[in-house]
Amino acid sequence: MQLLQSKDFYRTADLALAAALSLFVPLEAVDKTDYRRAYFVFPHSEELDGLVAAFWRKELKVEPQAYFDQLRAIKTRLYAPY
Repeated sequence: MQLLQSKDFYRTADLALAAALSLFVPLEAVDKTDYRRAYFVFPHSEELDGLVAAFWRKELKVEPQAYFDQLRAIKTRLYAPY
């Protein structure tokens, strides 16, 4: 998993943040190497930094049904056996 620990990637264990980000940026991987938690891995960029900041400032606007669908899709990847 050395590649996924690179500064070229952004990792978060926050499910809500990951679902919101994945509406704008492709989810590269779900890193399950830590048995205590999984990390959602995104390609790092200035756009991603802006999205993360907007999320935490509660300024990120998304369509509710799209967010719910994306949350469900991410949970499917999270709980997949591979």
